[in-house]
Amino acid sequence: MTALLAYTVFGLVTGGAYAVVAGGLVLTYSTSKVFNVGHGAIGMVMAFLYWELAENRGLPQWLALLIVVGGCAPLFGLLVERFVMRRLAGAPVGITLVAGVGVLVGLIGAAQAIWPPQARPVRPFLDQYGIHIGQSFVSGHDLVTLLCAVLVAGGLYVLLNRTRTGLAMRACVDAPELAALYGTRPDRLSALSWAIGSALAALGGILLTPVVQLDYVTMTLLVITAYTAALVGRLRSLPWTFVGALGLGLVQSYAVAYLPSSPFWIAFRAAIPALLLFVVLLAMPQSPLRIGGVRGSRGVAVPSGLATGVGAAIFLGVVLALALLVDGVVAGQLALGLVFGIVLLSMVLLTGYGGVVSLGQFTFVGVGAVTVARLGSSSPLALLAGAAVAAAIGALIALTVLRVSGLYLALATLGFAQLMDKLVLQSPIAFGVRGSLQVPKLVDSPAGQLLLAAGVFAVVGAGVLAVRRGRLGRRMIAVKDSSAACATLGVNVRWIRVWVFSLSAAIAGLAGGLFAQLRETVAASDFQLFNNLPLLLFAVIAGVTSVSGAALGGLLLMLLPVLQSGFPAFAGAAVVLLGVAAAGLARDPNGLVSWFFRAWSWRRA
Repeated sequence: MTALLAYTVFGLVTGGAYAVVAGGLVLTYSTSKVFNVGHGAIGMVMAFLYWELAENRGLPQWLALLIVVGGCAPLFGLLVERFVMRRLAGAPVGITLVAGVGVLVGLIGAAQAIWPPQARPVRPFLDQYGIHIGQSFVSGHDLVTLLCAVLVAGGLYVLLNRTRTGLAMRACVDAPELAALYGTRPDRLSALSWAIGSALAALGGILLTPVVQLDYVTMTLLVITAYTAALVGRLRSLPWTFVGALGLGLVQSYAVAYLPSSPFWIAFRAAIPALLLFVVLLAMPQSPLRIGGVRGSRGVAVPSGLATGVGAAIFLGVVLALALLVDGVVAGQLALGLVFGIVLLSMVLLTGYGGVVSLGQFTFVGVGAVTVARLGSSSPLALLAGAAVAAAIGALIALTVLRVSGLYLALATLGFAQLMDKLVLQSPIAFGVRGSLQVPKLVDSPAGQLLLAAGVFAVVGAGVLAVRRGRLGRRMIAVKDSSAACATLGVNVRWIRVWVFSLSAAIAGLAGGLFAQLRETVAASDFQLFNNLPLLLFAVIAGVTSVSGAALGGLLLMLLPVLQSGFPAFAGAAVVLLGVAAAGLARDPNGLVSWFFRAWSWRRA
């Protein structure tokens, strides 16, 4: 009983910190209908800023907390709302998600540039105080965390349900023009909600810092637990969000206490937030079909079959010339860029044509790579086997989450990516005890690898364009524009989603097999969860609706680690620019490639 009480207290304290973060997430969503994927990154940056003031500069803890939570965090929330989120009012879920991911990646880059990696311990609050409950000791920091959770939950409930400002916030979400006629100012109310939400993200990050320590990615992705708590409250009920956060904290604490200490169960403990996220999504009511006007965006022109063949021949001719002219190192880098381009082709099919935002597409690359590595064969059939396994997993995921769509579907892909990351790709199941596998090459010379990658890219790109011109492609575009109209006409909307998921996963798995054979050695670190986010950003920046955008995005994605290794001082700045560019281009899914197409059309005119 003593151990149970101790772990219960620990779980409630952790859940209280989750409740603070989830409360800010619910506030911003319930008042702006924008789901802030970068919420955890805001808390991470503000926790680093708190360390700078309290530990590095020697300010009193209470003063550093007041400056960060009461000043810097709200100000940053105002800036994000004014220059990023306000432009996205009324935009589809995919656009707001991409902008949020851009903010997340940009903040990680900024933190890395300002605070280089090193150990940064943070003192708990009131570490000299505490109370005994039975034989369990509750520290002063634990009491502060619980008190903050209760005050935040009560304060937000009163704000949204018992004050004129809170009621006006909710009214502006439903009908901003009508609310403005009654004297409210929707822009100011939206800015206020983002300021409060950022302050709560900062407070939650600071409360969690003594427990998890300061780490760029770990603290940012801790917000997945807050996502789960927010979904328990359906992104609008603060009491249920509070209950969900405390429940998650207790489940994680009891898992540490009572599950075995074998490697599998250690990985399972880390995957509990993602597993619970899946459970909550599956328990939610079926998503209604979206009704209203067509909201699709105009994509780039789809070439005919003849134009596709001519373009593929020109592309292969250029690659052949490059393979003869460049040295082996450059040829290998170009081949890797084209492999990344094949991965982005899967996103062209899924996101560009199907309208589904995936936050876990790089996981299918890992599945294909592991399959090819485990087969240990240099035959092309191994690549097809990797694609088939990835396709089967993609179809299984689509069947599992048929009930949800839009934002919930995107969060489901993120939960799937974390489950695969913790239970499979980062465990001995995939890469063995050493954490890496040797893969025999299909082609030995770098020039041959470049030609192989170019050939596969050309074939897959032509196939993606053929799907777009065919019956399935037309239905995908129609479902993307208006799922309700398609259902009215008898189109099976959900089975189309299964087909799209399966095909896109197969393409990503094929790219994963090529990636493994190019690298010769693949490791668990190649397929970490965070790698999914830059993939989405490069797809949007280059153009997620065209094969040309996939090629450009793959080359840019290949250049990022080259830039980081060659110019380490500017690595963080490069990631910041990546996030800013993605947030700025979120409304234009055609990306940079569309600028070239428009310039070419203007010259022809």
